[in-house]
Amino acid sequence: MTITELQDTAREVRRQILRTTHAAGCGHTGGSLSEADILTALFFRVMNVDPADPRRADRDRFILSKGHSTPGYYATLALRGFFDVDELLSFDRIDSRLQGHPDMHKTPGVDFSSGSLGQGLSAGIGMRLAGRERGLDFSVFVLLGDGESQEGQVWEAALYAGSHRVAGLVGITDVNAVQLSESVANTLDLGPLAAKWQAFGWTVLETDGHDMDDLAAMLEEAKSRAADGPVMVLARTVKGKGVSFMEGDYHWHGRAPNDGEYEQALAELAEGSR
Repeated sequence: MTITELQDTAREVRRQILRTTHAAGCGHTGGSLSEADILTALFFRVMNVDPADPRRADRDRFILSKGHSTPGYYATLALRGFFDVDELLSFDRIDSRLQGHPDMHKTPGVDFSSGSLGQGLSAGIGMRLAGRERGLDFSVFVLLGDGESQEGQVWEAALYAGSHRVAGLVGITDVNAVQLSESVANTLDLGPLAAKWQAFGWTVLETDGHDMDDLAAMLEEAKSRAADGPVMVLARTVKGKGVSFMEGDYHWHGRAPNDGEYEQALAELAEGSR
């Protein structure tokens, strides 16, 4: 996809996020909106995936370590062709394939079941090591939240990957600065995040997570440079991006829009497309 096509697709991902959480009356709207550009760039440009063969052995893998932000993940998978877009309306219902947290045994395109925060990077390391043993040359992308990065297991995994120079591993942190009920800085300040990852032996790249041109280029660079060891992309984003009354507001961490809010949000996204 061209950058313009990626921008248009990301806007549609955001519309589908709102449609999904509004229909369900639940879901993590804010973090899904902040990750929309990242997921679009990955699934429509950077990653080697095939919706017609979602379990192909040499495919690139993706792990949503911030596993609560599934509306954005599912919207991206649906638009990429892994399942019908209208299935998004079944989100979080009993017996739906689209549960509140991703299930690799139910949902096409999901490579790892996540939800308990802090665990995705460890699984990503395991995938890469297993791929190496099997002689498969694929990349693993792990999307973490900045609030999630307060978990100790993240840094145990970071230490291992850096120490053992695990190749083909790309971490991406959605640095939206807001978590469940407060700002990340006021809850547990992560301090100089880039310096921390560098100290653990990772190559660190930084980008505006909503500047599609720079974001796509940085993710492509990360995939290339990961051949020599793990790479972390710090993507600066805005919680609730694209909807004025959601942006930067922790109340939208796990809240769905009501009818009026839904219509206003769609109108703002439409206005932003012109």
